[in-house]
Amino acid sequence: MRELKRRLYRRGSSFETTVPMPLLFSLDPAKKYNVVFELEQGSNRWFIRFEERKKERK
Repeated sequence: MRELKRRLYRRGSSFETTVPMPLLFSLDPAKKYNVVFELEQGSNRWFIRFEERKKERK
């Protein structure tokens, strides 16, 4: 099994991390995306998925 470890760092009053580039290779770089993290309660596993952002109205 492959694993990716990312450093969690403090930024102001919150914590942040970066999304590893290998996870982004299948995405179109011309589009904007939201990163969605989901927790599966039974197994306590986290999943990540990408949603294309809808065009925002100004």
